[in-house]
Amino acid sequence: MNTIAPTPVLDVQGLSVHLPLGGRLVPVVTEMSFSVQAGEAVALVGESGCGKSMTARALIGLSPPGAQVGGRILLDGVDVASLSAAHRRRLGGGRIGFIFQEPMTALHPTLAIGTQMTDTLRLHLKFSAAQARERAAELLDRVGIPRARGVLDLYVHQLSGGMRQRVMIAMALSCKPALVIADEPTTALDVTIQAQVLHLLGEMRREMGLAMLYITHDLEVVADFCDRAIVMYAGDRVETGPARHLLQSPRHPYTHGLVAAIPGHGQVRRLPAIPGQVPALGDWPDGCRFVPRCAQATTKCQTRPAFDSALRCWHPLEAVA
Repeated sequence: MNTIAPTPVLDVQGLSVHLPLGGRLVPVVTEMSFSVQAGEAVALVGESGCGKSMTARALIGLSPPGAQVGGRILLDGVDVASLSAAHRRRLGGGRIGFIFQEPMTALHPTLAIGTQMTDTLRLHLKFSAAQARERAAELLDRVGIPRARGVLDLYVHQLSGGMRQRVMIAMALSCKPALVIADEPTTALDVTIQAQVLHLLGEMRREMGLAMLYITHDLEVVADFCDRAIVMYAGDRVETGPARHLLQSPRHPYTHGLVAAIPGHGQVRRLPAIPGQVPALGDWPDGCRFVPRCAQATTKCQTRPAFDSALRCWHPLEAVA
């Protein structure tokens, strides 16, 4: 019997982002294509400067001024890139939740937490003031903030780091979105609070059937939290696959280098580092962008390899059974 695959919540096709730099447009993201299903967590992984956050922000229309964004961004089958800016903002606030890396800069410093949360609920769900405040208190309670009603009257500087991040999660989930984008949401937290936040996000994803795009450089989080992973390098995807399998058996030399640098629990050893650094914007090699740092590189790598179903590399490592 034939079965029809469900329409993904997010379907990105050939996404590109160019930024004005030195009087010309410079590519920062190229040929990014991926999808996220309901209830699935997909990670974007790579070093700083590889284009992870730029990809995420392009999805919700938060690219820097002057940026040119190409490709298709389908949310529940609707091409959001073709919508007006106002319509896109409304869609983004209601159907997409965004958890920023640093709540101190993402939350308004002069507005009470309750005001920020209720404004969103009244705009997108047309709640009354009383309904919005009740819903905001319920959300704060649900994400584990004690004395939630009192917190509504506080300001961001009066909250601990863990509480700020929980407020961000509550705000991202407030309008019952189909997709949540989490951009390095635990980077500034200590390991105990980090574990609590990840557990909370996992619970919310399962309970609400959320599609989640998780941006991180922490591969251990990817293995524990995500279903699939997309490895980015210099604005491009270089490898993708089921998260645990990709980390246990990386085939792209870049992915292998990232995995090799993960500290082992209970082990004392010198961690290998990938030589060199991510090339600067506008200074990408014409062929494989990883060539200057790759021990596997040959003259063939001066030609850009195509991306097959899971990999962009002329000399992939052997898969481990």
